[in-house]
Amino acid sequence: MSQTPIDPARAAAHQAEKKAQKAAQDAAVKQRTASRGVVVVHTGDGKGKSTAGFGVAIRAAGHGQRVGVVQFVKGTWATGEQAALRRFDEIDHVVAGDGFTWNSQDLARDIASAEAGWAAARALIEGGEHDVVVLDELNIALRYDYLDLRPILEVLAARPAHVSVVITGRDAKPALIDAADTVTEHRVVKHAWQQGVRARKGVEF
Repeated sequence: MSQTPIDPARAAAHQAEKKAQKAAQDAAVKQRTASRGVVVVHTGDGKGKSTAGFGVAIRAAGHGQRVGVVQFVKGTWATGEQAALRRFDEIDHVVAGDGFTWNSQDLARDIASAEAGWAAARALIEGGEHDVVVLDELNIALRYDYLDLRPILEVLAARPAHVSVVITGRDAKPALIDAADTVTEHRVVKHAWQQGVRARKGVEF
């Protein structure tokens, strides 16, 4: 309990305000009657897109849901998320990338890796055994035209009703944004990299 004296009038006003907020929130919840999986897109130049996707994967696993994670780019790094996801029996993790595009420098291999990743992702989505499928950095594969967006949109539209798909990566295609239920744009305010600080294990990877 707070040790700071609270003015009774302020406490009463606070209680009335929160009571009104709760009533409005309860009414809004009652108006939402649909119950189905959703498509979520995290895009933009800011940090945290993949992290958000992995957070959803862990959250869903915490509820005992089956989760699939397909990584399209960061395949050559020994990342913390790879080690962490292996600890969850509920999560099936597929690494399909050959590392950042400036490292691989092999267009044919990059396209083949993206196609293999999408084949795995499609199986996870269409199979119906997974509640959540995270497609990490799929937007990068689409940005470089390693994959055709049209069949991806078709699979998303036809997916089983209970399946949610989370897609990350900068430069999300407008058609994907239109098809998504929830879209968050991550914006850079400042970043340690701009100050000469190297990527930090446990924070960036």
